[in-house]
Amino acid sequence: MRLHQLIVWAKDKSRFRNVNDYADFCEEYLEFISHGLQAVIVSQNENHYRFFQYREDGNFNISRPINSNLMIEAKNFDASKQSFLYALRHVKEIRERDDIRRQLNHFIYTCQQAIGATLDALPSGESNTARKINGDLFERYIRFIISEIGISVRDGTISVPVAVDGEELFKMAYQHDLILEKENEVRAIGSVKTSSKDRIDKIFIDKFLYNRLTNVDTPHFAVFLNDVQRRGREPNFGINTTFLTGHFKGYTVKLNPLDGVYYCDLRPNMLEDAILKVQIRSLDCLFVEDIWRFVEEHS
Repeated sequence: MRLHQLIVWAKDKSRFRNVNDYADFCEEYLEFISHGLQAVIVSQNENHYRFFQYREDGNFNISRPINSNLMIEAKNFDASKQSFLYALRHVKEIRERDDIRRQLNHFIYTCQQAIGATLDALPSGESNTARKINGDLFERYIRFIISEIGISVRDGTISVPVAVDGEELFKMAYQHDLILEKENEVRAIGSVKTSSKDRIDKIFIDKFLYNRLTNVDTPHFAVFLNDVQRRGREPNFGINTTFLTGHFKGYTVKLNPLDGVYYCDLRPNMLEDAILKVQIRSLDCLFVEDIWRFVEEHS
């Protein structure tokens, strides 16, 4: 498949209706990059990140950073897909299967980055459109996965009544990416973004306001793909982190901690910092462990 065909596919959100549609697109993209790139550029400061440079059909654009430790190669894609589908069918049984859990995380990362990197080939005038499509498709992908493992999930608006002295004065509407439900009750609320940049503050504040208004300790969690961006000039490209460590720790300590924060691509300080390593986990932990606690324990 040629690049322009992949771009048309990635821009058409109606073609992503289930987890298999994401896998089908990813398989075609991995096949394309195995022979269709101008160059693969290695990040100067963190060498496991790569940038894909397209040929003239992609305006010679250079992609977002791709973590080669997470991105699955075309030759391994089919086996990884089978592990991914197995994990979705047996998600409660793989808690101790680190190999399958890693594949779950890697597969989601690879499928989503295939979409994002494809959209990076668009002309610069369409970059805002590309970001919107990529973000929407990531939200949709996470909802599909949650639905596949057997949990009722939707996006949409929740109206919260504001009462004073027992009298409802008005309602506040909250728009959410993930609303987890059981027996028609909201059990948890989630936010899904490709990165936390410019968004982390709102997630903490939403939890604080929602739970204060409802007088219910509803779990709030966040899902992020990664927090890295390209920096520098060709050929000396590197990566910068977009994770606001101080903001995250400040809100966690002084406002309220989130009930779960999950990344496909964890930054080193998320594994080392005393506060961050407690609050932030790899994405597989949501599906295999925490989401069941949110749904079963809270009502």
